[in-house]
Amino acid sequence: MKNLLLLLLTLFLVPALSAKKVPIIFDTDLGTDIDDTWALAQILRSPELDVKLVVSDSGDTRYRAALITKFLQTVGRSDIPVGVGHFVGPMGDDVKNQLPWLRDYDIASYPGTLHEDGVGAMIDLIMNSPETLTVVAVGPCPNIKRALEREPRIAEKCRFVGMYGSFNVGYEPGSTPAAEANVVVDPAALRAVMAAPWKDILLTPLDTCGTITISGEDYRKIWCAMDDVMLKALIENYCHFAGRVRWMNCNWFTQNSTTLFDCVAVYLAYDESLVNVETVMFDITDDGYTRASPTGAFKARVAMTWKDEAAFEHDLASRLLRR
Repeated sequence: MKNLLLLLLTLFLVPALSAKKVPIIFDTDLGTDIDDTWALAQILRSPELDVKLVVSDSGDTRYRAALITKFLQTVGRSDIPVGVGHFVGPMGDDVKNQLPWLRDYDIASYPGTLHEDGVGAMIDLIMNSPETLTVVAVGPCPNIKRALEREPRIAEKCRFVGMYGSFNVGYEPGSTPAAEANVVVDPAALRAVMAAPWKDILLTPLDTCGTITISGEDYRKIWCAMDDVMLKALIENYCHFAGRVRWMNCNWFTQNSTTLFDCVAVYLAYDESLVNVETVMFDITDDGYTRASPTGAFKARVAMTWKDEAAFEHDLASRLLRR
């Protein structure tokens, strides 16, 4: 009888425990570069993740939150709470690259929970959670800085996974390190976040996220999946974006996606097996560089190189296509 009980535990209990989802808060500047929208779709198609809250960050956070709520509502996921982040400042319509997709959408029509104080919602969720949450941050992080100012204890209860920096490689393969966009917008905010006592800090810099695209047959299948409500909404946003940007080459009909920086951070929330992670000491300069140094003020685990980049890109496409 004892052996039978052990066998049953092995067959049923152990797999159930190992399949436990990672609860996340997604902090995003969705609405400027299209990669945030791809990352949100990736989250919704990742069974390893349980998204507890999505918060808009940086710039005109109400514009960004409206895109998030419309996307979630469109794809039937209005069960996910959304927070309007701290309003940093207005954005011209010329940089609201997905504005045409909103049309006359009213954020107040969102049937799910909408928190006008997204920072407060983040704090409340973390402080009342019985489990460790993972904050996945893929934009400049004034929200998280303000959350830490209002309640410093949140860091002790969370992991932090983010898309920040450039250590050995810049925006082009083989290029020198660059002032990465999420850092250069608000270096002081990132310093505050990196100085907090998180349970773990894991970053993807340009070194690993700066070359990620979906291309070839995988991309064509996503482009043609118009019977899939979520992929249809994603491609609609992509078409609006591609017609407005001038700072990125968009071979968006048949060839490949733009660079999907933020999707690597989402991946790192639940798995690290395809990357080489190093512990790095570094400084954050006023002009937005992350410079490795043995005496650096900050320390994080950094996904510095890929073990199998192609496997990640194919897995990302497979998730989106639900293969």
